[in-house]
Amino acid sequence: MKARPVGIAGLGSYVPEKILTNADLERMVDTSDEWIRTRTGISTRHIAAKNQSTSDLACEAAKAALDDAGMEAADLDLIIVATCTPDMLFPATACILQEKLGIKGVAAFDLEAACSGFIYGLAVGAQFIAAGIYENVLVVGAETLSRIVNWQDRNTCILFGDGAGAVVLKPAENGRGFLSFHLGADGAGADLLKLAAGGAAMPASAETIAQGKHFLHMNGNEVFKFAVRVMGDAAEKCLNKAGISKEEISFVVPHQANMRIVDAAMRRLDLPLEKAFINLDRYGNMSSASIPVALNELYRANRLTNGDILLLVGFGAGLTWGSTIIEWSK
Repeated sequence: MKARPVGIAGLGSYVPEKILTNADLERMVDTSDEWIRTRTGISTRHIAAKNQSTSDLACEAAKAALDDAGMEAADLDLIIVATCTPDMLFPATACILQEKLGIKGVAAFDLEAACSGFIYGLAVGAQFIAAGIYENVLVVGAETLSRIVNWQDRNTCILFGDGAGAVVLKPAENGRGFLSFHLGADGAGADLLKLAAGGAAMPASAETIAQGKHFLHMNGNEVFKFAVRVMGDAAEKCLNKAGISKEEISFVVPHQANMRIVDAAMRRLDLPLEKAFINLDRYGNMSSASIPVALNELYRANRLTNGDILLLVGFGAGLTWGSTIIEWSK
């Protein structure tokens, strides 16, 4: 059976109301606004309220995406939530989201590929539609990274924020939509970016808490080098699969981790920085939520025209990476 073309029918995003500025961080750790902006490009980030969980953020983004698609939650066949900060280890945050959307019986599961998670989720969701198994798939990238950040570690606490982005996938009747995907991983780099405790390998204990093992830990220099290399490689492989030249790209929507990484990746691709849509200055690194939030902002700014070629590319813990080429049609 010939695979059906798949496209994006609706987009939505949500970020919490609370904004944490660089000036706020100056009062919390030994850092400065100039130091943060110079090294990361980040000025503010949004932080979830105490009563907000990842599923709450995901629900707001999902409702917005469904509304944009002109659909009801009951129309969905599948829910995929990409997150590395689930509400709990189990059940899946996707199941909790299903309940908050007021529906039952719809297939739902979580997918964990850290910052690459949304692109992984797009690839998985698109295959269900391409194969004719489902018609309407909701893919959400949602994170509450503020819950796993050590707010006394100035090297990491400045980087991350909370938020959620969602898309509804449907068959693309005009043959546009996703043209190619490229996914990859290198488990040899698993120790470079991790949250060590709380799983089967290191169950929670008084000792793991005292040692700060429940906080995110990152080897920033090694992750930086990996990110610059892999974003360029993933982009080029995806372009080759789609038969698209880089000159045809209308916009690049990169994982919003660090301005220096985005700048270096664009130079590696020999593309002008103006083609990259960047909002990390306002949100910081939202992991799996960063790409869908940025894509929704690009869309809401009325900057997308049918036929535009988009490159979405990201990297994350695992180490993982992913990219997709989209011929825009909505």
